[in-house]
Amino acid sequence: MARDTAPQCKQCRRESEKLFLKGERCLSDKCAVERRSYPPGEHGRGRIKQSEYLLQLREKQKARRYYQVLEKQFHQYYVEASRRQGITGENLLRLLETRLDNVVYRLGFGASRRQARQLVRHAHFLVNGRKVDIPSYQVRPDDVISVKPSSKAVETVRAATDLTSAVAPWLLADHDNLTGKILRLPERDDIDTPVQEQLIIELYSK
Repeated sequence: MARDTAPQCKQCRRESEKLFLKGERCLSDKCAVERRSYPPGEHGRGRIKQSEYLLQLREKQKARRYYQVLEKQFHQYYVEASRRQGITGENLLRLLETRLDNVVYRLGFGASRRQARQLVRHAHFLVNGRKVDIPSYQVRPDDVISVKPSSKAVETVRAATDLTSAVAPWLLADHDNLTGKILRLPERDDIDTPVQEQLIIELYSK
């Protein structure tokens, strides 16, 4: 399975914004963005000309890193979003939000999306009572997500729920029983992803 192995803190510094890729560390004083708020590399503190293309590219990279997907897979999401009825940008974010690994993270069952992805890959979660170990699995309204009863990651999941202050309004979480339900598909107002999706659509439309 292909995955992004680049240093996570450098990804946040490159986007000059917290992407919350390392869970609890991102909430502490050890956060790289707090300590070094400039991009990584030899010329990180230099002045960069902000062209239209660069702004569009940065938004695309930010969204891709935020949801922890690779370039080819992200482009496939754009193609699928453009085929669907409605606003392409909102369709794109909705497809990314309804990935199983993202939903596990949104429910508070993972301290970060990377941890949630790993838990899903190791088959610690059930969807409607059936084992699903595909992070990109698309959940649907009324789907019920639960931790497998025999899972050895129960304590890890419970520790992650302690970091959760709120759950997205399109989800229902029961942290005591470690279950969650998809109430509906998310609307744009429900998605707090810090990206301007229109810039991404403009980049791919060229």
